[in-house]
Amino acid sequence: MAKEIKRLRKQAKKAARAAKAVADPEVSEQLQALSRAFQSQADVLKSKKRAGKKRLIREKRP
Repeated sequence: MAKEIKRLRKQAKKAARAAKAVADPEVSEQLQALSRAFQSQADVLKSKKRAGKKRLIREKRP
């Protein structure tokens, strides 16, 4: 899961850079939206990963 999170964050950065480089405002907005979507997906996966770790810790307690 960690690799997927890193991959999504990398794609978000690429889309953000492309949004800054493109001259067309409509395309720029679409790329910014794509960047936000990738970032959101990475954040969701990260929170699920944390929740899973917390659940495992609680299950191991006596």
